[in-house]
Amino acid sequence: MTTTAAPPPTTLGRLRATGHAHKAVKVELRDNLVGRLARGEVRFPGIVGFDDTVLPQVERAILAGHDMVLLGERGQGKTRLIRALVALLDEWTPIVAGCEINDHPYDPVCTRCRGVVAAQGDRTQVAWKHRNERYGEKLATPDTSVGDLIGDVDPIKVAEGRTLGDPETVHYGLVPRTNRGIFSVNELPDLAERIQVSLLNVLEERDIQVRGYTLRLPLDLYLVASANPEDYTNRGRIITPLKDRFGAEIRTHYPLRLDDELALIRQEAVTAWKGSPLGEPVLPGYLLDVIARFTRLVRESPQVDTRSGVSARFAIAAAETAAASAVRRAALAGEDVPVARVCDLGTIVPATRGKVEFDALEEGHEYEILAHLQRKATADAFRARLAGLDLSGVQHRIEAAGPVETGELVPAVELLRRLGKVPGLAQLMARLGDDGAESPGLAASALEFAMEGLHLNRRLSKEQLPGRAVYGR
Repeated sequence: MTTTAAPPPTTLGRLRATGHAHKAVKVELRDNLVGRLARGEVRFPGIVGFDDTVLPQVERAILAGHDMVLLGERGQGKTRLIRALVALLDEWTPIVAGCEINDHPYDPVCTRCRGVVAAQGDRTQVAWKHRNERYGEKLATPDTSVGDLIGDVDPIKVAEGRTLGDPETVHYGLVPRTNRGIFSVNELPDLAERIQVSLLNVLEERDIQVRGYTLRLPLDLYLVASANPEDYTNRGRIITPLKDRFGAEIRTHYPLRLDDELALIRQEAVTAWKGSPLGEPVLPGYLLDVIARFTRLVRESPQVDTRSGVSARFAIAAAETAAASAVRRAALAGEDVPVARVCDLGTIVPATRGKVEFDALEEGHEYEILAHLQRKATADAFRARLAGLDLSGVQHRIEAAGPVETGELVPAVELLRRLGKVPGLAQLMARLGDDGAESPGLAASALEFAMEGLHLNRRLSKEQLPGRAVYGR
């Protein structure tokens, strides 16, 4: 969990001698954010498509010291954004050695640490905690209890001889254990309303209460929550007093531009192939373009339940499925480099069908709807990439050579052999961004994309068979 070596353990006296200043966590976040803004550095690495909309609101919330709740449909990157906040914490921070709730040596709040500092003074042992260890997260579930979040009596400590009134018999929950850090509650409406009440004091008075104990812990933390918009969730709601205590409510969204959708797919997809015997599969940019357009068409389709949304995981899974189909073909056919082709796009509809919730009236037609939208996405990508390019050489070659069969298990070399020498292939590959790439896989992929585009524009006939297609029949 650490990126560099931790500073050596020290004592409270030596820490004071260094001139170290104690900052509240919200001040720490604010100062580090201001520094990154002034230097023009990336504030939230890995976040795509929010630069002009969501991130400015997040930055204003941090600068104002507001706890915030992110509202958005599934797969919009809410959790990724929350976790990115950790990068704004100081890399290392001092704590009283052995403290369960990360007390700062200058200002301990728990009974145990106050006693240690009072007894040992400048000899108090100080340890260091990395910023990655100062983040806590809880997925709200109906069985979450107040003890999970805040704390409860520890029967083991009572059995050891302590009295029930002793504050040291408390077993701290996740919230106090994230003291001096960032705590996130994911899917907050799923948390039972009586459990949400336990967070009221945390957000306003900045303390916690455990059963009947006279216990006040002035916690120092930044609380962030995520939730689906209340207008469509039927699993629960955020209670009004809790909603009122969040300083900022920020709405997230799916990528607004096609470029952002493509950047997100490139960033997240095909990460599991490193070390594979066949190497990392190649997903040409025009096929990623098809997948991105397909995702956006599904998201905008009137047949799809817009209240549930179409997650970014839909596009990621589609890209990974197409890559997996290319790897399977390469392994069976003995290809050196797996390169995805149009025939591999046909595998993504059955693989992603379960990620989309359709209108009740469309029950039983899910496959046909997705297949139609995929063909439309392919046609749109073809027009965007190859508009104005003379493809008559491809068309005339197929008409002269007769029907050409391709499919999931037809290797690239075999497809090129069946097509023979195609006039204009170099120009086609140059337009698609593969200029100079002497790869049978890329050449076959480009030609198959061109043939599919010609078919979808009614310039070439096609017969679709299970796992294969015949162009020119």
